[in-house]
Amino acid sequence: MSGWLPTSVKELEQRGWAVGELDIILFSGDAYVDHPSFGTAVIGRILEDAGYKVAIVPQPNWRDDLRDFRKLGRPRLYFGVTAGVMDSMVNKYTAGRRLRSEDAYTPDGRHDQRPEYPTIVYTQILKRLYPDVPVVLGGIEASMRRLSHYDYWQERVRPSILVDSGADFLVYGMGEQPMVEIAKRLDEARDIPQVAYLTSSYTPQAEDVVLASHEECQRSKRAHAANFRLIEEESNSLHAHRIVQAVGDKYVVVNPPYPPMTTEQLDHTYELPYTRLPHPRYKGKRIPAYEMIRHSITLHRGCFGGCAFCTISAHQGKFIVSRSKESVLREVEQVTQMPDFKGYISDLGGPSANMYRMGGRDTSLCERCRRPSCLHPAICKNLNTDHTPLIELYRAVDAHPLVKKSFIGSGVRYDLILHKEENLAYARELITNHVSGRLKVAPEHTADAVLHFMRKPPFSQFEEFKRLFDRICREAGLRQQLIPYFISSHPGCTAEDMAELAVITRRLDFHLEQVQDFTPTPMTVSTEAWYTGLHPYTLRPVYSARSPQEKQDQRRFFFWYKPEERRAIIALLHRIGRPDLIAKLFGR
Repeated sequence: MSGWLPTSVKELEQRGWAVGELDIILFSGDAYVDHPSFGTAVIGRILEDAGYKVAIVPQPNWRDDLRDFRKLGRPRLYFGVTAGVMDSMVNKYTAGRRLRSEDAYTPDGRHDQRPEYPTIVYTQILKRLYPDVPVVLGGIEASMRRLSHYDYWQERVRPSILVDSGADFLVYGMGEQPMVEIAKRLDEARDIPQVAYLTSSYTPQAEDVVLASHEECQRSKRAHAANFRLIEEESNSLHAHRIVQAVGDKYVVVNPPYPPMTTEQLDHTYELPYTRLPHPRYKGKRIPAYEMIRHSITLHRGCFGGCAFCTISAHQGKFIVSRSKESVLREVEQVTQMPDFKGYISDLGGPSANMYRMGGRDTSLCERCRRPSCLHPAICKNLNTDHTPLIELYRAVDAHPLVKKSFIGSGVRYDLILHKEENLAYARELITNHVSGRLKVAPEHTADAVLHFMRKPPFSQFEEFKRLFDRICREAGLRQQLIPYFISSHPGCTAEDMAELAVITRRLDFHLEQVQDFTPTPMTVSTEAWYTGLHPYTLRPVYSARSPQEKQDQRRFFFWYKPEERRAIIALLHRIGRPDLIAKLFGR
C-alpha cells in the first residue's frame, strides 16, 4: 500500500474504506511521521503488512467535544494507544520541572498539542466512548510504567499504568510481534508473550516471580527497591519468568518477552513501505525530531551497556539484533533518492553506535546469564567486541555513488574500542571518516565511585580515548573536537565529586556544553536509588542530591569558567571544606 496510513475520513475514502471498517486505530501523542524511527509508524506499517486495515490519529484534541476520538468510529479489533517516542513527562519537563524549550515531536515544537500522561488521558476517553472495545497500550511511557514505579513529577509511587488508564492490555518493549499476535488472537491475548494485563483472579505458577504488592511499595521504600532488582533481572534474561504484582484486589501480570528478533525480522520491519516523511497535514511546519533523523539509518536494536540511568535495555533489551548489510544498503539507496538529500547520511547508528553484530560467542552462557550489563563491572569474557563488520558496513555505505559522507551521530562506547588492540582500526575509521568536526562521547562523570554506580567505565579510560582521539586527529591533519557528556546530581554524587569534576575537565581543557542534571525516570536503577535512598541490588544507603539547592550547587560546577559563577563556587568550596581547589580552578 502506498502513501501514508489514513488519519481522516477523507483519507479512508481515498482507500475505498468506510468508517467502521477499520480493524485497528492507533492514537499517538506524537505527530505522524512515516519513518522507521517513529514507533507509531512502525506498528502501523507492521499491522498493515499483516493484512489489517489500520489508521492513525496523531495528537488528538482531548479538550473539545472529542471529535478526534469519534471521527473514525469503532475498530473491529482494538484501539492502540501510545504517548509517543518518549515518556511524555520527560519530553515536556526538565530535571528542574520547568517546561522544555520545545516539544521535539510536535509541529513547530508547540507544547499544547498533547496532555501530560497521554497514555492515561487518551485511554480514559476511549473507554468512556467505547467501553466494550479493547485498548492496548504501547510505547516507552507504558513500557516503563508497567508495574509500580516512582513518578518524579508527582513525587509518589504510582501503580501500573494499566490501573490508572483502564486499558485492557499493555505491550512492553519493541512491539511488532505482540501487536500483530494480539490482532490474530485477541480472545487469547493474556497468553501472548510481552503482554501485561490486570486480572482479579490469579492462579500461581511455581516459577512466577511475585513482587511486593503496590501497597507495600507505597509503605516501604526497601520493598520498592527490592522489587526493581527482580524486574531488571527478568528484563535481561533470555529465559524470563512471568512477573506478578498485587494492586488492591487485583493483580498485574507481566508475561515473559518474545525472544530477540532475528536479522530477517528486523530487516522486514525497516523495509516496509514508509514514505520517510511527515504527513502532508504538517506542510510548512517543522517537526524538530524529524529534522534530526530524516537522513539517518538505524543499524541495530538493543544495548548491552546497562547504564544505571538509562531505559534502553529495559525497553529494547540487552541482546543486540542487527540488520543485514544488504538491508542497510537498500535503505541507503532510498535515502539518496529523497529530494532534499545532499549527499550526507546524518547517522549510521543505534542505541550505542558501535555494538553492531556483537553478542555472546557461546550463546549457552548467555542463556544462563542474568547480568544487566555485559560491560560492567568489566567487559564479559564471552562478549564478541569485533568492530570489523561495522567498518565494512561503513565503507560499503560510503561506496554509494551519491553518498559524499556518512556521519556517526549516535553515542560511541569507547570502552569497547579500547577493549582490544584490533578495535583501534575502528577508532581510526570513525575519527578520520565519520566525524563532522565533533565526536560525542559520554563519560558522564570523573569520580570512579559515581561511575561504578552508573555502570560506566573508569574515567581513566576516557582519558586514554582522548589521547587516542588527539593522536589520530594530529596524524591525519584534522582539527576536530571531542565533546563529552556529563551528569550532575546522580545518586552517589556529592558536591565534592562535582568540584573534582570541574578541576579535572579544566585540566583537560574542556568548557562543558553537553551537560544535564539527573532526571529520575521510571524503571531505572538510578531512579530507584534516588527515590528510596537505597541501592536496589545491595539495599545499602545511597546519598542523592535531592533539594533544589543541592542540585543547583552540583550543576554550578559545570560552568566554573563563567565569571558570574565564580563567587558562588568559591563560597561553595569553602563550605564543603575544599578551598584547596580554588587555585586549581581560578589560579592564584
